[in-house]
Amino acid sequence: MSPAPALDEPPDLTAWPPRDGVSAAHGPALLDWAADASADRARVCLLRGARGSGKSHLLTWFLLGPTDRPRTTPHATVPAAGLFTDAFAWELGRQLGYGPLAPDRLLDRLTADQRPLLLLVPDLHLAGRGPADLPPAQPSTLVRELLLPLLRLPRTRAVVEVGDTDLLDAWPGVESIDVGAAPHAGYVPPAGAHSTQDLTALVPRSDDGRPRWDLAPASARENALDQALLSPGTRDTVRALLTDPGFLVHGSAVSVAACLADERIPTPPGLRQVWQAAAPQLSDRRLGTVERAALLHTAALGASPALARYLFPLAEQHPFTAVWARPDAPRTALAPDGRGQLLAADPLGALALLDPATGADTAAVSVAAPRGVRPDGIAVRRDGSMLLLTDTGALQPVTSSPEGTAAVVLGHIASHHGHLTLRHPELRPTSLGQCPVSGTTVLGDEQGGVHLWALDTYHPNPRSQVLHTAPVTAVACLTPPDDRDTLVMSAALDGTVRLWAASADPLPEPVEARPAFVTAMAAAHSTHGPVLAVAWDDARVHLWHLRTGRVHALPLIARCRALALSPDLHLTITGPDGTYALRLDGSRLWNQPSD
Repeated sequence: MSPAPALDEPPDLTAWPPRDGVSAAHGPALLDWAADASADRARVCLLRGARGSGKSHLLTWFLLGPTDRPRTTPHATVPAAGLFTDAFAWELGRQLGYGPLAPDRLLDRLTADQRPLLLLVPDLHLAGRGPADLPPAQPSTLVRELLLPLLRLPRTRAVVEVGDTDLLDAWPGVESIDVGAAPHAGYVPPAGAHSTQDLTALVPRSDDGRPRWDLAPASARENALDQALLSPGTRDTVRALLTDPGFLVHGSAVSVAACLADERIPTPPGLRQVWQAAAPQLSDRRLGTVERAALLHTAALGASPALARYLFPLAEQHPFTAVWARPDAPRTALAPDGRGQLLAADPLGALALLDPATGADTAAVSVAAPRGVRPDGIAVRRDGSMLLLTDTGALQPVTSSPEGTAAVVLGHIASHHGHLTLRHPELRPTSLGQCPVSGTTVLGDEQGGVHLWALDTYHPNPRSQVLHTAPVTAVACLTPPDDRDTLVMSAALDGTVRLWAASADPLPEPVEARPAFVTAMAAAHSTHGPVLAVAWDDARVHLWHLRTGRVHALPLIARCRALALSPDLHLTITGPDGTYALRLDGSRLWNQPSD
């Protein structure tokens, strides 16, 4: 392999595709700007030109260049045409590995990461969506709400296509490449826009006259709602589209989101809440029909039961199907209580038992957490006493009596780590999990160590192993039915997931490493074999079939702080946006029959 070019070398034009026309005239200037990240060079390059002048041709040529040259390789390319601020942020977050984030959360992540960012924004002058008289329909709103804050980050650079507009002209120190007004060779003017009636006519109908959006052409699915909003006297058409579950599944998620931002438009009960939860994931064009239906069904369960009932037959064809959803019930920690229910903590520290089949609170727990304690993790003994990991990193035993085995065992575990933290603050506990049924708990610490304790019997010290070089963010464990060795699973802030059979040395390499971090873990013995669920901060959960190493990724519609997984593959997910449960189909997830 040839050595990488030195950072101060000019870009080698022979590494790009052959140049012709616009790329021949303006490609060297674009590459010269991209390769020069010095402090005295403008951080914004505006690409100007009339429609058909070859701007997109030039950007395509630039993108087709080699990917092993960091200074000229964009970290993200977000075509802005038809996107409003939220939708642009969702796509940029996805491409940067954060998942679909709201604009403020995206800016917070980039500010914290301080990462260099070379951003390519085609068609900024065509940005905007929704009713024409509202700000989200204007490109200048995207500039003001997101692009300017992005450009104020000191390590952000951007190539932005602005057409023949004055967008970003006020940004200090821009460079411009103007490709002119003449159409480039081979330019074909686009066909005229369809009217709403024309688009509706393109949609096939069922025998009883209902529109078949699953058979509609892409242009109709993408643009029907936009055209209805722009055409006078089409309020009934807008209402018909927003009340048609088929259109909600197959139509443009971004168009619907922009439409629902207009409070003047009447909508079916709960639809705005459904779309607020589901739209960030639905905006991913890679999703198939069944997965879109499954995500919509999950969001609808907690806000629009009628829509959920309509979507269920299609949603249940997916490897996951939502069972219940409670967006009104944020939780910070979950743990099986050993009696078929889930023990849950809310953000104020209150503990309650949940019915995993319905999500309903069944009862308060017999022993309450001390006042002021806010659990981030829970481990439960067979007798109902528990060990809590608080939001300060302290361990808190909760027992019905200050005497007896539970008080001795749990008190010793808390005291052991409390004294250790006083001497070595870097060993502060950061995560807590437990083995289903076996009475074992596992803790992770800030220095990357993992510690395995028995909850039912006293041991002076845990079995410990340093598995990571960064703080542990989640832990779980499994003890086989024959009660042989315990398998410990852990994840750290550096994006690694490790496995450790507690009687042996850990595996030398992580089983997974990603540019994200894990927020929660849960494991269970199922009829398909041992299964591990891993929730990542980019709004995805990875479901591992541990026996075969097969993994299936699912999108999440809400932030995840804790997971619980039952032997029948019932996955409960909770966090600041509420709690919901999925029924997983192991045969579809891993092509693995039941034992």
